[in-house]
This record gives sequence, structure tokens and C-alpha cells, in this order.
Amino acid sequence: MEDSVKIVGLKLTHDGAVAMLDGGRLVFSVELEKIANNPRYSHIRDLSVVGEILGNFGYRIEDVDEWVLDGWNGQTFGSTDVIDQGERQSLRLAPYRESDDDPDLLRAVHSGEFLIGGTAKAYSSYAHAGGHLASSYATSPFAAKGEPSVVLIWDGGMFPRVYYVDPDQGVTYGGDVFPLIGHAYAMSSHHFGPFKRADAPRAEDDLSVAGKLMAYIALGEARREIVDLLSETFFRHFEDESSENAAKFRQEVGGWGNTHEPSHAYVHAFYGDIARSLDGLGFTEVDVLASVHQWLEETLVSRVADKVRFWLGDEPVNLTFAGGCALNIKWNSALREHPLFKAVWVPPFPNDSGSAIGAATERLWEKEGIQGIGWHARLGPEVVPSEPPAGWTQSPCSAQELARLLHETGAPVVVLNDRAELGPRALGRRSVLAPATDAAMKAELNRMKRREDYRPVAPLCLEDEAPAIFDPGTPDPYMLFDHYVRPEWVERIPAVLHLDGTARLQTVSSDDDPTLEAVLREYHRISGVPVLCNTSANFNGSGFFPDVASAVEWGQVDHVWSQGVLFSRDKKADSQG
Repeated sequence: MEDSVKIVGLKLTHDGAVAMLDGGRLVFSVELEKIANNPRYSHIRDLSVVGEILGNFGYRIEDVDEWVLDGWNGQTFGSTDVIDQGERQSLRLAPYRESDDDPDLLRAVHSGEFLIGGTAKAYSSYAHAGGHLASSYATSPFAAKGEPSVVLIWDGGMFPRVYYVDPDQGVTYGGDVFPLIGHAYAMSSHHFGPFKRADAPRAEDDLSVAGKLMAYIALGEARREIVDLLSETFFRHFEDESSENAAKFRQEVGGWGNTHEPSHAYVHAFYGDIARSLDGLGFTEVDVLASVHQWLEETLVSRVADKVRFWLGDEPVNLTFAGGCALNIKWNSALREHPLFKAVWVPPFPNDSGSAIGAATERLWEKEGIQGIGWHARLGPEVVPSEPPAGWTQSPCSAQELARLLHETGAPVVVLNDRAELGPRALGRRSVLAPATDAAMKAELNRMKRREDYRPVAPLCLEDEAPAIFDPGTPDPYMLFDHYVRPEWVERIPAVLHLDGTARLQTVSSDDDPTLEAVLREYHRISGVPVLCNTSANFNGSGFFPDVASAVEWGQVDHVWSQGVLFSRDKKADSQG
């Protein structure tokens, strides 16, 4: 029997990661930030980590049949520098997206050799946008059923673009939706609100601000006058064919990555014009930011729908959304509510955390045709064994006993169990869990996490109980859509209620995570509430905790549960010490 082909995808730049497909099945995807408490968005600078990750899953460098590198900023090519065994090498990569010279998104734009583990290996590189398309469609329910789908990609340095993926016919490009890079959302906060800054950086350098902004705008109200002003000013700056500024923009900026072209200067000029137009009119800055959000949401949904109708007709179609902008749960929900889209899929790794998976998938597709891949959302690194320091005890503890501890103490518990989640959302494997029945818990979790007080805390809910508590309450296992808390539950689970009455729901079934489902099932039995709070377990600015020792060092909880063992702070020893 012939061995299956083993393909490793490498995302060497922002959100660095290593992913392996073995015979069309995802074996693992490990983001660098989820190792050793590395900073979020870490690049892979030293290729030794690739060999270490392979070894953790029982593979060697020589076992790999195909090496694939994700593309990066650039119009004709991208590049990055890495080190292998002390030797520095500059690697040529595919560009950010397809071009007139290389219009096929699923064809390797560049091939070459690189040193890894001291050995020269051949590699291929595909456009960065193609990785988003491949990772999102290949993991979708549409691919599993062999159905076609429109794929919308909106990344930080790219204009929103639409494609049509048909397993039988291939990929067709449908065009840009409008000429604005995805970073424009976060960049609005450089001009208004609490994240305002005096400078105008050429490249986005605070990638966490988009999530903060999405929470902050609930303090304000979108104003129609501002939304209309944004629309008019946007047209004048970017789309008016009679405008010299718009013409210059079209010549200089094509969505090739924000470090490759001067896209940021134009976006800052746009917001500067908005600020001058609003000066003295009495609008609050939080209302301005809420209006920016609303304007971008309306523009995205209406223009995608119009483009798809013009292109494919009025029959409802499947829609897949990928790129960093697909982490915006309100935009995702607005797209899902549109009647033109019969089903909407957003993978749990829509941003660059899924790019290594996408790179490997692109190679699989070029060799074997468009297809779905075998995968699960919890194929990250295992919990690293560690011993907590003196002053902590440990004892066996089942999932049911953990549920009872949460109910009886009402206190947060760090949960580190089995293999980590893929993507940026903690889904109960690298989480802080807590009861949601006391409104004070939201403030306590935000204090522990050193987050702003307006930031929401996400609910975990048993999938079969969710429709009774949330609207719509449909299965959403990856925390990527908006749901309203039904009125009769508002006072029962106040800790997960956001300022606008919504919640970033994660539904849980035994197929998603049998251990987490068992915790929730027992907690529901004893409390009458099938909901718990969930927030990521990590140091501020770092990836998820890799081990119990990190959670203990964090110092914010009295209990850590891992692999069926409860680690508890010895308060008696503390008082005696």
C-alpha cells in the first residue's frame, strides 16, 4: 500500500504556524504564539521550532513529502528572513494575492529551496489570499458535501474580494467589493476615542485594537448623519473617477499588503477629513466609532450581495468568509441574516492563524483537485507536562466534580485540557471558566485579564439548550456570531450579557468537546443553568497557557484543572508562610 502524501504548510510571517496534512487529513496546526507563552502574532524566525513541532507529533523533517510556504506582502513576490542552525537565509515567497501575471490563485507562484534542519529541501509558495480561500472552503460543510460556495476574503492589507469555488469547475474570481483595506476598521480608532494617537503609522502596529473597538462601540450609538457622511467622503476619496486623489490612490494601492504600498496614508487622510467635517457639530467620539462600524457593515453586506446577484443571479448561495475581518462577529451575523446567503461559514481560524493550513491545502488541491479535508477545531499542541510550585496541592478530579466546584465556589477555574484549539478563540481547552449567574463575574474576569471594563465575556452553552436562551441560538461552536440573550434569561446569566444585549455565543456538543460537554451537562443538572463564562487563559499579550505552571505563575486563580487533575492553592500553607 502506497504511503499517504505528507504536506507541511508554513506561515513564517505574522501569526506564524506549522500545519501538516497527511493523506488529506489535518494532523496538527500549531501557532507559534501557543508555545512557551510566546507573544501573540509571533513570526517564525528560527526554523528549529519546525523540527521540534514535527517531533512532538512523531514526525521527522525527512518524513515530509511537500513543503509549502504561505505568500506575503508584495505585488510580484514576498519575502522573509529566517535562520536554520545559525545560518541566515532570505526566502522568496509568493505575493499577497494573485496578479495579472499569475491569475490562478491555486497555482504555486514561486518554487525554490531552503535549508531546514541543515538539509536543503524544495518548497513551493502560493499567494497569501489563496491560503485564506483554501483553509476556509476546505473546512466548510459545503466542501464536505461537494457544494460550491462564494468565498469572501477581507484581510488587513487587502480589499474585500469575492471568488466562486466549485469542486468540479475550479475557482473563479468575482472582483474587489470596494477599495478599502481591512485595517481601516482599527485605524478609525487612531482618530477617535480612547485609542487615539497623534502619529499616523504606515502599518498597523496594534493588532489587538480591532477587538477592543468592537466592544467599545456598544457604549455609543451609530448616527445616520455620520454614516451618510462616511459614505459620501469614502466615494470622494476612493471611488470618484473625476477625483485626482482617487485616481492617484488607484494607481498606488491595489491591496498588496500594507507594508508594500502606501495604503495607510490614504486611510488616515480619509479619517482626517471626517474629523474635520464633524468638528464642532457636537457628536461624541464613541458615536463616531459606532457609526464607522455601522457604515462598514452596511457597505460590506450590501456590496457583497449586489456583486453576487449581478454575477450569479438571485438564487441563494453558500457564503464562506475568511481573512482577519471575519473575526468581526457583528459583520458575520449581518451576512448570515441576508436572504441571499442560504448558509454562511466562518472557520475558527479565519485570520492568518489558518494560513499554514491553507498553504498545505493549496498544494493538496493543485495535486489532487479541490476537496474538503479531515479536520477538527482542537488539533493544536498538547498540554505540556509541568509541576506547580510549592504551596499547591493536586488531586484527581472528574469533569462532573469540576462542575460541582464551579457551582459551589462561584469562583473562576483555569482549564487546560488535551490539545489546544486552532485559531485565536479559546474554546474550553485553554480557558478560564466561571459561573455566569452573578453580574460581578464579568468585572472580576476583566480585572484578572487586565482588560477594559466594557469588554464582554463569552458564554459557553450546551448546544441543545441554546435556542431557549439565545436568539437565534443556532449551533455556533467557534464563537464567531452574535446572539441576543432572551429576556427571561437576562437576569439569570448577567455576566455574559454585553452592553447591547448580545453575547458572543459558543455552543458545545459532545462532538465538539466531550469533556467540556460533560462539565456543562453536570453544571446544568445541579444549577439549572446550562451556561458558563469563558475567556482565554493567557498572560496579557501572549498566547494560551501551555502548561499548569504558567497558570499558577499568573496568580489570578485558586484552582487549575488539567487532564483530570485539580491543582489547588494551599491556603493553609499560605497563611502559615
